[in-house]
Amino acid sequence: MRLLEWQGREIFEREGIPVPAGELVRSPGEARAAAQRLGGAVVLKAQVPVGGRGKAGGIRRAGSPSQAEEIARQLLGARLKGVPVEALLVVRAVEVRSEHYLGITVDRGCRMPVFIYSHSGGVEVEEVARTRPEAVVKVPVPPLEGLFAFRLRRLFSPAPAPLRRELFRIARQLFSVFEKYECSLVEINPLAGTEDGLVALDAKVIIDDDHRPGDQFAGLSEASQDHLEAEAREAGLSFVRLDGEVGIIGNGAGLVMATLDLVAQAGGRPANFLDIGGGARAERVRKAVELVARTGAAKVLFVNVFGGITRCDEVAQGIVEATAGLGLPVVVRLTGTNQRQGRRILAQAGLVPVDTMEEGAAQAVALAKGGT
Repeated sequence: MRLLEWQGREIFEREGIPVPAGELVRSPGEARAAAQRLGGAVVLKAQVPVGGRGKAGGIRRAGSPSQAEEIARQLLGARLKGVPVEALLVVRAVEVRSEHYLGITVDRGCRMPVFIYSHSGGVEVEEVARTRPEAVVKVPVPPLEGLFAFRLRRLFSPAPAPLRRELFRIARQLFSVFEKYECSLVEINPLAGTEDGLVALDAKVIIDDDHRPGDQFAGLSEASQDHLEAEAREAGLSFVRLDGEVGIIGNGAGLVMATLDLVAQAGGRPANFLDIGGGARAERVRKAVELVARTGAAKVLFVNVFGGITRCDEVAQGIVEATAGLGLPVVVRLTGTNQRQGRRILAQAGLVPVDTMEEGAAQAVALAKGGT
């Protein structure tokens, strides 16, 4: 369950994590009134369950209530990465002296929560880890041991010494959120240094769908779910919208994850995760292609299928039917059950499958970047 920022902020406030004063609004008039109450200079943030809102124009600064009203009029009703903007978070603008990243996620490899800290916040932590790995610190927290102080000392060793005590406090509060709400991810980016101390300028909270019942989850149902993700779930598909340009469809979560990794290694960025599951027929493949196309972000479609109980001829038929007239380049890696029949169907439609995942990823990234 992915929460919107305003919901994450409410949780942070209850747990004692400082956030700038703000209000949720749903009309330009409400935005103007909120800006007046907050002191004039504000930041308006589109409340949609997608990443990269700033780059997409969904986070705007206003110097006055009238400007806040005008920006709200532009944002409300618009679509951000294909998602309609129905509400805005209006927060008091603060003077930022430094930006940090602080998050907790579940590391499936070591089977425990992992703290992640960087003194370079405000940008995607994945990009920082790729370009400056020394700027990112990861510290696992064994469930049977807990959050001892020595782990926090290790985590914040690169941080400025005057901020460490405050970072320790916020990290403990964030870990409390992670445990209390049974999260798969909590993230503050940026955690900003201001004249009044550290302040969470963003709040990302993802709650495990299989969480136990509890009063803390009241009102946190799927109101914030991406409409395409909700539609995919109803169709029996596992779909997550991402921020890249290479649309990805595969069968089996492991294969899809491996495909995402190969695309990243080839220099591209996945536009989505989509697992059609085992035994998918042509109709399900058509639906999968339609969902990826409707994200509006994918510049190329990479279909990677290993046929076991999934028949390659069914997959090929679905690809051909769904991509006819789509206007989107398609790269297909198809191997396994009824492979020959599937490849024949693709060839008749003018689609030539690649032989390996690596070849497919490289070709998809090249097409997304305007190559051939």
